[in-house]
Amino acid sequence: MNWKDIEVSECSTFFKYNGQNIFNKTFKEVLKFHSEGLAPVCDETGWYHIDINGNPIYKERYDRVFGYYFFKAAVILNGFWFHIDVKGNRCYNEEYAWVGNFQENVCTVRNSDGQYFHIDANGKILYSDRYRYSGDFKDGFAVVKLQNGLCKHIDKTGTALNGKLFLNLGVYHKSFATAKDENGWFHIDKTGKQLYTERYLSIEPFYNGFSLVETHDNKQIVINENGEVAVNI
Repeated sequence: MNWKDIEVSECSTFFKYNGQNIFNKTFKEVLKFHSEGLAPVCDETGWYHIDINGNPIYKERYDRVFGYYFFKAAVILNGFWFHIDVKGNRCYNEEYAWVGNFQENVCTVRNSDGQYFHIDANGKILYSDRYRYSGDFKDGFAVVKLQNGLCKHIDKTGTALNGKLFLNLGVYHKSFATAKDENGWFHIDKTGKQLYTERYLSIEPFYNGFSLVETHDNKQIVINENGEVAVNI
């Protein structure tokens, strides 16, 4: 049985394979299987993970568990957050007020003081800076919000990508990122240079060279990477 073919029921309380209930069990809640062939479930004993045969992979029970990413899953125990590996072992000793999911083998976390930063697979903090917010890494860079409210991109050592600050930012996707200044949203390259002069109410990342954007008078258009209008929606 391939984990990709196991589906979550419409009521999110059991799993289906070829349209049939499997494991002969109904849970309080289930989440989908991830690439490790493991899924989060909750029953009367608490939250835990099961394999594709429906068997628990460890004896511990948690307040909440989430899916595995890079062979690590976020869990909550007594109000504290940390990660476990695919055998149920803790990945590090530290506990946090919140943790994200590992992406590109690093993860964003929030400490008890409300500060955000990133850790590696062993729980080691990657840099000394603390932020008002830090997002997931994608293509080697993450967005962080500084204490002054401005945003920048950093690499996994905490070094700024280009030294440019913006009111808001998105992650890089195929060499371009969304950015916002006092006039609205636009796209930038990895040097932080704008691709065009127009500003928009909202924008999406480029999808095969084109982006859906909304103008300040609430019209939707599609632009290319030069900012030229290709389609009026």
